Amino acid sequence: MSRIGVLPINVPTGVEVTLSGADVKVKGPKGELDLTVREEITVALDGAQVSVGRVDDTRSSRALHGLSRSLIANMIKGVSEGFEKRLEIVGVGYKAEASGGTLKLLLGFSHPIDYKLPKGITAEVERLTTVILRGYDKQLLGQTAAEVRSFRPPEPYKGKGVKYADETIRRKAGKAGKVGG
Repeated sequence: MSRIGVLPINVPTGVEVTLSGADVKVKGPKGELDLTVREEITVALDGAQVSVGRVDDTRSSRALHGLSRSLIANMIKGVSEGFEKRLEIVGVGYKAEASGGTLKLLLGFSHPIDYKLPKGITAEVERLTTVILRGYDKQLLGQTAAEVRSFRPPEPYKGKGVKYADETIRRKAGKAGKVGG
């Protein structure tokens, strides 16, 4: 039995969950998301709780049970509270600035990088070196953060680049100097 899949999902006030066949639509103050669940999974709405079950006990339906429950729980949390990812920019002269739906990054290249943020994602810059990305779709937010990080991933010698705030960079020792003569 899936330990995560059997847990019910509480629906907070202000969030509306609609089930129609295999489609689950979640609407809240921050936005609207939808998901099509596989036929091995059943979704039921009991008042202010959503429960996820499975049709049979095959390996694939057991694997999808907890996944489907987590996806629906993330949708409900996203439209009610939202998610955020923090990125840190390390390096002399490296900085970011957000204006409108564009994130402008100066990462040591000969030109600035203008990254157009996807719909539903907002960026805020603190102290020129900390970028906070916010959104209600957890998957899109993670993909956006990964794309911003990919412009200049952190390198292992000096740690320069764009990294997640909670990421640890394993540092390497530099080249040893010539010993002896």
